[in-house]
Amino acid sequence: QVQLVESGGGLVQPGGSLRLSCTASGRTFSSYVMGWYRQAPGKQRELVGFITSGGFTNYADSVRGRLTISRDNAKNTMYLQMNSLKPEDTDVYYCNSADVWGQGTLVTVSS
Repeated sequence: QVQLVESGGGLVQPGGSLRLSCTASGRTFSSYVMGWYRQAPGKQRELVGFITSGGFTNYADSVRGRLTISRDNAKNTMYLQMNSLKPEDTDVYYCNSADVWGQGTLVTVSS
């Protein structure tokens, strides 16, 4: 069974940091683009950023300079390093690759 599993979400204060992980199983994703998305209740899912198989990254303007995507193909895992977090970063974060979605992990930024 091909699946993506996110982890690392939680509660963090404004200005804090978190690192999310997205681990793949059932197939090797090393040759695929992998992306992070986020979605708030009642809103559309939006792209946070993506990373190609060669390591090229691109980000939404709202997170550029604060969030960093990386991947470890040997571990079949993608990461999202989140720094200088703001309350508006509160969302459920999803990873995606090759039309496979994870179940999401909740990030809450609040004092």
